[in-house]
Amino acid sequence: MENRLTKFTTILFSTSLIFCLLFLLVHAHADQDQIDLTSLSLEELMNIEVTSVSKKPQKLSDAAAAIFVITQEDIRRSGVTNIMDALRMVPGLEVARIDASIWAISSRGLNGRFSNKLLVLMDGRSIYTPLFSGVYWDMQDTMIEDIDRIEVIRGPGASLWGANAVNGVINIITKRSGETQGGLATAGAGTEEQGFAGFRYGAKAGEHLSYRLYGKYFKRDDAVFASGDKAADQWHAGRGGFRLDWDPGSNDSYTLQGDISDGEAGETAREHFLTPPYSRISNNENDFKGGNILGRWTHTLSESSDLALQVYYDVTKRDNPIIGIKRDTIDIDLQHRVPLAEKHEVIWGLGYRYTKDSIENSDSLIFTPASRDDELFSAFLQADITLVDNRLYLTLGSKFEENDYTGFEVQPSGRIMWTPKEKVSVWSSVSRAVRTPSRAEHDARINQAVLPPGSLYMFSPAAQTALFASDDFESEELIAYETGIRFWPHHYLSMDIAAFYNDYDRMRTFETGSMLCEPSGSTFPACLPTDHVVIPSTADNKMQGETYGVELASDWKILDWWNIRAAYTYLQIQMHLDEDSTDTTSESAEGESPHNQFSLRSSADIGMDVDLDLWVRYVDNLKTQDVDKYITLDARLGWKPVQNLELSLTGQNLLDSQHPEFNPEIVDVIPTEVQRSVYGKITWEF
Repeated sequence: MENRLTKFTTILFSTSLIFCLLFLLVHAHADQDQIDLTSLSLEELMNIEVTSVSKKPQKLSDAAAAIFVITQEDIRRSGVTNIMDALRMVPGLEVARIDASIWAISSRGLNGRFSNKLLVLMDGRSIYTPLFSGVYWDMQDTMIEDIDRIEVIRGPGASLWGANAVNGVINIITKRSGETQGGLATAGAGTEEQGFAGFRYGAKAGEHLSYRLYGKYFKRDDAVFASGDKAADQWHAGRGGFRLDWDPGSNDSYTLQGDISDGEAGETAREHFLTPPYSRISNNENDFKGGNILGRWTHTLSESSDLALQVYYDVTKRDNPIIGIKRDTIDIDLQHRVPLAEKHEVIWGLGYRYTKDSIENSDSLIFTPASRDDELFSAFLQADITLVDNRLYLTLGSKFEENDYTGFEVQPSGRIMWTPKEKVSVWSSVSRAVRTPSRAEHDARINQAVLPPGSLYMFSPAAQTALFASDDFESEELIAYETGIRFWPHHYLSMDIAAFYNDYDRMRTFETGSMLCEPSGSTFPACLPTDHVVIPSTADNKMQGETYGVELASDWKILDWWNIRAAYTYLQIQMHLDEDSTDTTSESAEGESPHNQFSLRSSADIGMDVDLDLWVRYVDNLKTQDVDKYITLDARLGWKPVQNLELSLTGQNLLDSQHPEFNPEIVDVIPTEVQRSVYGKITWEF
């Protein structure tokens, strides 16, 4: 503990010293050159309204958290075709592709295919799955041109958003239908993006009601293995949806929206058997489909008070040789914002979620019971307190939840914001967050590798390693310390720096137990001739850890027509097993996230309605994954021959023919490598 405190004190002192020097620099410069930022795009960027930090609209510059916003313009000019690639812009996020449709995405380390400490929302609807407390990224899509912004909080958001918002929150927010009037059609094709097309139409029905409809389809080519041989992980999906926004002119507004999707993704996996040949490589198909409908009512009581009620229903279905699952979710959320005295404000809310699943087990993955209903009751309370007008603000809050796995959970936080002068904001926070057990950790058995007969001793039967869930598995816990600063050294430059220290407890391990004979249940080695040996590892909470680092984002407007955006992440991870732990793999998390990441984006309007965008990224090596560091270059050239028509050509990963990014865990999927790709796109608005 003393060692942890010493490291944290050193980090905090060093970071505070840097912030003080930066503040003195800004102060000295501002005294010499008073700057009018009112008409400049950088100020407009910092004045973007965000809602994810406090569950209310506030300026980005006033948010006491490490938050980064990806705008629609960022998405368009980056040339990305999906949400996951867009997230690569964010400092503090590790975004890695395992194969054509499988991703590993996390905030501030501890990444994996089944990354379980990052909460993801789309228009207020949670898209994480209780099956493994993570996200099926291959199912997350929308008309990318309809995204207004993506708000990404690095660090806990649990005091408002609840369990599993441990290392971060991603909130994908689409445009209101009134902002998408008229028609839009887009289509493209290329070497890896074999074909994609989308159509959206928006209109009004009367003075106060607006709506839009959309549909899209894409097909992505198979990737390749390290050998260069083609894999079987082709990915294609279709999606459609609608949105209605009604503002009757009173103090009420209503939204109704929904989506349906259907798709298929291939993967190559190693299957294991208790009979010869004991293992083989198979090409599998993952079929997925789903739908959702969401309604929201907002009632404005005054300029500083409102009431919001949101209800949604979501159904998803996935089917592959390892597991078939259908899940239904109903979620109700009520929120009330009220002024407290003259300078303070309180936000409180209540929530209820019901989820039911039905699972088709296989020889590799067995859930007991095969069907389960779960309920989640929640409440939150947050107070925003003005300590000194226009200078010092304090936010205190907590989330309270009752779940069916660990019972009652409390997740408090405290945040303070200091604005010593205009265009400078300094903030700090302390938070507690928990990651509650997933369905898999509580109810599943995962059968893994098989050792042929005679592997343990002469004439021994076949032996199988297996992961077992545990009813005693507890919530993982995080105490997080953060501090940051946002400032404008000059009218053409903005800086955002954040530092953090995360202290984890009760982290998941898999403890190796005594071997047993199956199916007879005899004590090993007294197995019957028909038995096989099981080498069990059971889920437990016998690891602690610390992560700490610094994240930097800057926006530099070099000329009126040229912007540079840079982001840098430094991360350290240290894991410690309990003395009595028999786990042999969990400490490898130390080397499964890059120590350094760097991103540099250049956006230039070079004239004649032509724009050129370049994006360079550096990602450090993953030591325990045997993944080398890599540098990527993306380039996009766009041209508008007429006002409502845009043609673009995008090249991605141009510096090498292929490179690996991540290896999967738990499920034995064979990873593929990311290839160089080029595609063309046409977008027409009418």
